[in-house]
Amino acid sequence: MRVFVTGASGFVGSYAVAALLAAGHTPRALVRDPARAARVLAALGVDTGRVDMVTGDMLDEAAVGEALDGCQAAIHAAASVGVTGAGGDLVEINVGGTRNVVGGAVRRGLDPVVHVSTVAVFVPPRDPVITVDGPLASPRTGYGRSKVAAERYVRGLQDEGAPVTIVYPGGVCGPCQPVLDSLMEGLVGALGKMWPLPPGGVSVIDVRDLGEALARAVVPGQGPRRWLLGGHYLTWREYADLCDALTGVKCRRLRVPGTALLAMGALLDAAKRVRDFRYPLTRDAAEFMTRLVPTDDRPALEALGLGLRPIEETLSDGLRWLAEAGHLDPRKAGRLAPVAEER
Repeated sequence: MRVFVTGASGFVGSYAVAALLAAGHTPRALVRDPARAARVLAALGVDTGRVDMVTGDMLDEAAVGEALDGCQAAIHAAASVGVTGAGGDLVEINVGGTRNVVGGAVRRGLDPVVHVSTVAVFVPPRDPVITVDGPLASPRTGYGRSKVAAERYVRGLQDEGAPVTIVYPGGVCGPCQPVLDSLMEGLVGALGKMWPLPPGGVSVIDVRDLGEALARAVVPGQGPRRWLLGGHYLTWREYADLCDALTGVKCRRLRVPGTALLAMGALLDAAKRVRDFRYPLTRDAAEFMTRLVPTDDRPALEALGLGLRPIEETLSDGLRWLAEAGHLDPRKAGRLAPVAEER
Protein backbone atom coordinates (compact mmCIF):
# COMPACT_ATOMS: atom_id res chain seq x y z
CA MET A 1 0.00 0.00 0.00
CA ARG A 2 1.03 3.59 -0.51
CA VAL A 3 0.88 5.08 3.00
CA PHE A 4 0.86 8.81 3.66
CA VAL A 5 3.02 9.69 6.69
CA THR A 6 3.55 12.87 8.68
CA GLY A 7 6.42 13.26 11.14
CA ALA A 8 9.04 11.41 9.06
CA SER A 9 11.64 13.94 10.28
CA GLY A 10 10.71 13.16 13.89
CA PHE A 11 11.29 10.34 16.34
CA VAL A 12 8.13 8.23 15.99
CA GLY A 13 7.41 9.05 12.35
CA SER A 14 10.89 8.10 11.14
CA TYR A 15 10.68 4.69 12.79
CA ALA A 16 7.19 4.24 11.34
CA VAL A 17 8.62 4.87 7.85
CA ALA A 18 11.34 2.25 8.44
CA ALA A 19 8.76 -0.28 9.65
CA LEU A 20 6.45 0.42 6.70
CA LEU A 21 9.28 -0.25 4.25
CA ALA A 22 10.18 -3.48 6.06
CA ALA A 23 6.54 -4.56 5.73
CA GLY A 24 6.54 -3.94 1.98
CA HIS A 25 4.58 -0.67 1.94
CA THR A 26 5.49 2.48 0.04
CA PRO A 27 5.65 5.51 2.37
CA ARG A 28 4.81 8.98 1.07
CA ALA A 29 6.22 11.43 3.59
CA LEU A 30 5.03 15.02 3.87
CA VAL A 31 8.07 16.96 5.11
CA ARG A 32 8.99 20.62 5.39
CA ASP A 33 12.69 19.96 4.81
CA PRO A 34 13.45 16.93 2.60
CA ALA A 35 17.20 17.14 3.26
CA ARG A 36 16.65 17.00 7.02
CA ALA A 37 14.18 14.13 6.66
CA ALA A 38 16.71 12.26 4.52
CA ARG A 39 19.37 12.65 7.24
CA VAL A 40 17.02 11.44 9.97
CA LEU A 41 15.91 8.41 7.96
CA ALA A 42 19.44 7.57 6.83
CA ALA A 43 20.51 7.40 10.49
CA LEU A 44 18.06 4.48 10.82
CA GLY A 45 19.51 2.74 7.79
CA VAL A 46 16.57 3.67 5.55
CA ASP A 47 17.17 3.80 1.80
CA THR A 48 15.63 7.22 1.24
CA GLY A 49 15.29 6.48 -2.46
CA ARG A 50 12.43 4.17 -1.51
CA VAL A 51 10.55 6.98 0.27
CA ASP A 52 8.33 9.30 -1.74
CA MET A 53 9.05 12.67 -0.12
CA VAL A 54 6.66 15.54 -0.72
CA THR A 55 7.59 19.03 0.44
CA GLY A 56 4.82 20.70 2.42
CA ASP A 57 3.42 21.63 5.83
CA MET A 58 0.58 19.84 7.60
CA LEU A 59 -1.01 23.25 8.26
CA ASP A 60 -1.33 23.80 4.50
CA GLU A 61 -4.61 22.08 3.66
CA ALA A 62 -4.00 22.19 -0.10
CA ALA A 63 -0.52 20.68 0.21
CA VAL A 64 -1.81 17.93 2.49
CA GLY A 65 -4.66 17.15 0.13
CA GLU A 66 -2.37 16.92 -2.88
CA ALA A 67 -0.01 14.57 -1.01
CA LEU A 68 -2.90 12.39 0.18
CA ASP A 69 -4.15 11.81 -3.36
CA GLY A 70 -3.09 8.39 -4.58
CA CYS A 71 -2.53 6.97 -1.08
CA GLN A 72 -4.54 4.10 0.40
CA ALA A 73 -3.77 4.64 4.10
CA ALA A 74 -2.28 7.29 6.40
CA ILE A 75 -0.28 7.59 9.62
CA HIS A 76 -0.39 10.98 11.36
CA ALA A 77 2.63 11.02 13.68
CA ALA A 78 3.58 14.71 13.48
CA ALA A 79 2.90 17.02 16.40
CA SER A 80 4.47 19.96 18.13
CA VAL A 81 5.54 18.59 21.51
CA GLY A 82 5.30 20.91 24.47
CA VAL A 83 4.49 19.02 27.65
CA THR A 84 7.24 21.02 29.35
CA GLY A 85 5.72 24.30 28.27
CA ALA A 86 7.79 25.07 25.17
CA GLY A 87 6.46 25.73 21.67
CA GLY A 88 4.28 28.20 19.81
CA ASP A 89 0.53 28.10 19.37
CA LEU A 90 0.27 24.38 19.99
CA VAL A 91 -3.52 24.28 19.76
CA GLU A 92 -3.44 25.78 16.27
CA ILE A 93 -0.55 23.54 15.17
CA ASN A 94 -1.73 20.22 16.56
CA VAL A 95 -5.47 20.61 16.03
CA GLY A 96 -5.12 22.30 12.65
CA GLY A 97 -2.67 19.67 11.46
CA THR A 98 -4.93 16.87 12.65
CA ARG A 99 -7.94 18.33 10.88
CA ASN A 100 -5.99 18.63 7.63
CA VAL A 101 -4.35 15.22 7.78
CA VAL A 102 -6.84 12.92 9.51
CA GLY A 103 -9.91 14.76 8.24
CA GLY A 104 -8.49 14.99 4.73
CA ALA A 105 -7.62 11.30 4.67
CA VAL A 106 -11.10 10.32 5.86
CA ARG A 107 -12.76 12.51 3.23
CA ARG A 108 -10.69 10.78 0.53
CA GLY A 109 -11.67 7.32 1.73
CA LEU A 110 -8.27 6.16 3.01
CA ASP A 111 -8.44 3.05 5.19
CA PRO A 112 -7.05 2.92 7.79
CA VAL A 113 -6.12 6.37 9.06
CA VAL A 114 -3.82 6.01 12.08
CA HIS A 115 -3.61 8.92 14.52
CA VAL A 116 -0.82 9.00 17.11
CA SER A 117 -2.15 10.50 20.36
CA THR A 118 -0.64 10.13 23.87
CA VAL A 119 -1.52 8.48 27.20
CA ALA A 120 -1.41 12.00 28.63
CA VAL A 121 -4.99 12.59 27.43
CA PHE A 122 -6.11 10.21 30.24
CA VAL A 123 -4.11 11.79 33.09
CA PRO A 124 -5.14 12.14 35.88
CA PRO A 125 -6.77 8.71 35.54
CA ARG A 126 -9.99 7.62 37.17
CA ASP A 127 -8.96 4.00 37.77
CA PRO A 128 -5.78 2.17 38.90
CA VAL A 129 -5.20 1.04 35.30
CA ILE A 130 -5.75 3.28 32.28
CA THR A 131 -8.06 1.88 29.60
CA VAL A 132 -9.26 3.39 26.33
CA ASP A 133 -12.64 4.00 27.99
CA GLY A 134 -11.20 6.29 30.65
CA PRO A 135 -12.32 9.94 30.82
CA LEU A 136 -10.28 12.57 29.03
CA ALA A 137 -8.15 15.03 30.97
CA SER A 138 -8.69 18.76 31.43
CA PRO A 139 -5.13 20.03 30.88
CA ARG A 140 -3.84 23.53 31.58
CA THR A 141 -0.97 23.95 29.10
CA GLY A 142 -1.28 24.60 25.38
CA TYR A 143 0.21 21.20 24.56
CA GLY A 144 -2.25 19.33 26.74
CA ARG A 145 -5.23 21.30 25.45
CA SER A 146 -4.10 20.76 21.87
CA LYS A 147 -3.84 16.98 22.27
CA VAL A 148 -7.25 16.68 23.95
CA ALA A 149 -8.87 18.94 21.34
CA ALA A 150 -7.34 16.86 18.55
CA GLU A 151 -8.50 13.72 20.37
CA ARG A 152 -12.10 14.96 20.52
CA TYR A 153 -12.02 15.83 16.82
CA VAL A 154 -10.71 12.39 15.83
CA ARG A 155 -13.18 10.61 18.11
CA GLY A 156 -15.94 12.56 16.39
CA LEU A 157 -14.82 11.03 13.09
CA GLN A 158 -14.82 7.60 14.69
CA ASP A 159 -18.35 8.15 15.96
CA GLU A 160 -19.37 8.73 12.34
CA GLY A 161 -17.89 5.36 11.42
CA ALA A 162 -14.61 6.57 9.90
CA PRO A 163 -11.87 3.87 9.86
CA VAL A 164 -9.60 5.80 12.21
CA THR A 165 -7.23 4.03 14.60
CA ILE A 166 -6.03 6.05 17.59
CA VAL A 167 -2.80 4.90 19.25
CA TYR A 168 -1.87 6.17 22.74
CA PRO A 169 1.88 5.73 23.41
CA GLY A 170 3.59 6.33 26.72
CA GLY A 171 7.04 7.87 27.08
CA VAL A 172 8.97 7.03 23.92
CA CYS A 173 12.57 5.90 24.38
CA GLY A 174 15.35 4.61 22.13
CA PRO A 175 18.22 5.64 19.89
CA CYS A 176 18.40 8.38 17.26
CA GLN A 177 15.93 10.99 18.50
CA PRO A 178 16.32 13.93 16.09
CA VAL A 179 15.49 16.59 18.71
CA LEU A 180 15.55 15.75 22.41
CA ASP A 181 12.23 16.16 24.18
CA SER A 182 9.91 14.50 26.67
CA LEU A 183 11.24 11.27 28.17
CA MET A 184 14.68 11.35 26.51
CA GLU A 185 15.23 14.97 27.54
CA GLY A 186 14.14 14.05 31.05
CA LEU A 187 16.67 11.21 31.21
CA VAL A 188 19.50 13.61 30.41
CA GLY A 189 18.35 16.06 33.08
CA ALA A 190 17.79 13.40 35.77
CA LEU A 191 21.11 11.62 35.23
CA GLY A 192 23.10 14.79 34.66
CA LYS A 193 21.75 16.81 37.59
CA MET A 194 19.29 15.30 40.04
CA TRP A 195 16.74 12.49 39.84
CA PRO A 196 13.48 13.60 41.48
CA LEU A 197 11.54 10.86 43.26
CA PRO A 198 7.89 11.92 43.52
CA PRO A 199 5.05 9.44 43.94
CA GLY A 200 3.71 7.97 40.73
CA GLY A 201 5.69 6.59 37.84
CA VAL A 202 6.43 6.51 34.14
CA SER A 203 5.45 4.34 31.17
CA VAL A 204 8.25 3.62 28.70
CA ILE A 205 7.78 2.26 25.18
CA ASP A 206 10.58 1.53 22.76
CA VAL A 207 10.38 3.72 19.65
CA ARG A 208 11.14 0.65 17.52
CA ASP A 209 8.18 -1.22 18.99
CA LEU A 210 5.95 1.80 18.46
CA GLY A 211 7.05 2.19 14.85
CA GLU A 212 6.37 -1.50 14.25
CA ALA A 213 2.94 -1.20 15.88
CA LEU A 214 1.99 1.70 13.61
CA ALA A 215 3.05 -0.24 10.53
CA ARG A 216 1.11 -3.32 11.64
CA ALA A 217 -1.96 -1.15 12.18
CA VAL A 218 -2.08 -0.47 8.42
CA VAL A 219 -4.74 -3.08 7.67
CA PRO A 220 -7.94 -1.97 5.89
CA GLY A 221 -11.47 -2.95 6.79
CA GLN A 222 -11.08 -2.90 10.59
CA GLY A 223 -13.22 0.16 11.32
CA PRO A 224 -12.64 2.56 14.24
CA ARG A 225 -10.15 1.35 16.86
CA ARG A 226 -8.44 2.74 19.98
CA TRP A 227 -5.25 1.16 21.28
CA LEU A 228 -3.14 1.90 24.32
CA LEU A 229 0.62 1.31 24.05
CA GLY A 230 1.94 2.82 27.25
CA GLY A 231 4.69 0.22 27.50
CA HIS A 232 6.52 -0.83 30.66
CA TYR A 233 5.40 0.96 33.82
CA LEU A 234 7.93 1.76 36.55
CA THR A 235 7.79 3.87 39.67
CA TRP A 236 10.31 6.70 39.67
CA ARG A 237 12.47 4.79 42.16
CA GLU A 238 12.39 1.66 39.99
CA TYR A 239 13.28 3.77 36.97
CA ALA A 240 16.26 5.34 38.75
CA ASP A 241 17.38 1.96 40.13
CA LEU A 242 17.32 0.44 36.65
CA CYS A 243 19.39 3.27 35.18
CA ASP A 244 21.89 2.84 38.03
CA ALA A 245 22.13 -0.89 37.32
CA LEU A 246 22.58 -0.41 33.57
CA THR A 247 25.19 2.36 33.80
CA GLY A 248 26.95 1.23 36.96
CA VAL A 249 26.76 4.84 38.17
CA LYS A 250 24.66 5.91 41.15
CA CYS A 251 22.58 8.94 40.23
CA ARG A 252 21.87 11.70 42.73
CA ARG A 253 18.30 11.53 44.02
CA LEU A 254 15.85 13.83 45.72
CA ARG A 255 12.57 12.74 47.28
CA VAL A 256 9.86 15.21 46.30
CA PRO A 257 6.35 15.14 47.81
CA GLY A 258 3.66 15.13 45.16
CA THR A 259 2.01 18.25 46.57
CA ALA A 260 5.31 20.15 46.41
CA LEU A 261 5.91 19.16 42.79
CA LEU A 262 2.39 20.19 41.80
CA ALA A 263 2.76 23.54 43.58
CA MET A 264 6.11 24.16 41.91
CA GLY A 265 4.61 23.40 38.50
CA ALA A 266 1.74 25.81 39.12
CA LEU A 267 4.14 28.57 40.20
CA LEU A 268 6.27 28.08 37.10
CA ASP A 269 3.16 28.22 34.88
CA ALA A 270 2.29 31.58 36.45
CA ALA A 271 5.85 32.86 36.03
CA LYS A 272 5.93 31.86 32.36
CA ARG A 273 2.83 33.95 31.71
CA VAL A 274 4.75 37.00 32.93
CA ARG A 275 8.08 36.22 31.29
CA ASP A 276 8.67 33.55 28.65
CA PHE A 277 11.44 31.09 29.64
CA ARG A 278 12.17 27.39 29.24
CA TYR A 279 12.12 25.12 32.26
CA PRO A 280 11.07 21.44 32.02
CA LEU A 281 8.26 21.53 34.55
CA THR A 282 4.63 22.61 34.31
CA ARG A 283 1.56 21.84 36.37
CA ASP A 284 0.48 19.33 33.71
CA ALA A 285 3.92 17.68 33.67
CA ALA A 286 3.91 17.46 37.48
CA GLU A 287 0.46 15.89 37.43
CA PHE A 288 1.60 13.42 34.80
CA MET A 289 4.65 12.48 36.90
CA THR A 290 2.68 12.00 40.12
CA ARG A 291 -0.59 10.53 38.85
CA LEU A 292 0.30 8.21 35.97
CA VAL A 293 -0.66 4.55 36.49
CA PRO A 294 -0.13 1.44 34.32
CA THR A 295 -1.92 1.15 30.97
CA ASP A 296 -3.89 -1.80 29.62
CA ASP A 297 -1.87 -2.57 26.48
CA ARG A 298 -3.04 -6.17 26.16
CA PRO A 299 -5.79 -5.60 23.56
CA ALA A 300 -3.42 -3.74 21.23
CA LEU A 301 -0.54 -6.19 21.63
CA GLU A 302 -2.81 -9.16 20.97
CA ALA A 303 -4.48 -7.56 17.95
CA LEU A 304 -1.12 -6.59 16.45
CA GLY A 305 0.68 -9.81 17.37
CA LEU A 306 3.36 -7.67 18.97
CA GLY A 307 5.64 -8.26 21.94
CA LEU A 308 7.48 -5.42 23.64
CA ARG A 309 11.25 -5.38 23.98
CA PRO A 310 12.57 -5.80 27.52
CA ILE A 311 12.79 -2.44 29.26
CA GLU A 312 16.48 -3.11 29.94
CA GLU A 313 17.18 -3.25 26.20
CA THR A 314 15.23 -0.08 25.52
CA LEU A 315 16.93 1.96 28.22
CA SER A 316 20.40 0.59 27.45
CA ASP A 317 20.11 1.47 23.78
CA GLY A 318 18.64 4.89 24.57
CA LEU A 319 21.29 5.79 27.14
CA ARG A 320 24.11 4.47 24.95
CA TRP A 321 22.92 6.63 22.07
CA LEU A 322 22.54 9.70 24.30
CA ALA A 323 26.18 9.35 25.30
CA GLU A 324 27.39 8.66 21.76
CA ALA A 325 25.50 11.69 20.44
CA GLY A 326 27.00 13.97 23.08
CA HIS A 327 23.75 14.62 24.96
CA LEU A 328 24.83 12.76 28.11
CA ASP A 329 28.15 13.10 29.92
CA PRO A 330 30.02 9.79 29.39
CA ARG A 331 30.76 9.70 33.13
CA LYS A 332 27.02 9.55 33.79
CA ALA A 333 26.55 6.85 31.14
CA GLY A 334 29.16 4.69 32.88
CA ARG A 335 29.57 1.30 31.24
CA LEU A 336 27.23 2.37 28.40
CA ALA A 337 29.53 5.23 27.35
CA PRO A 338 31.37 4.89 24.03
CA VAL A 339 34.82 3.39 24.33
CA ALA A 340 37.57 5.85 23.40
CA GLU A 341 39.64 4.67 20.45
CA GLU A 342 43.30 4.01 21.14
CA ARG A 343 45.76 6.09 19.17
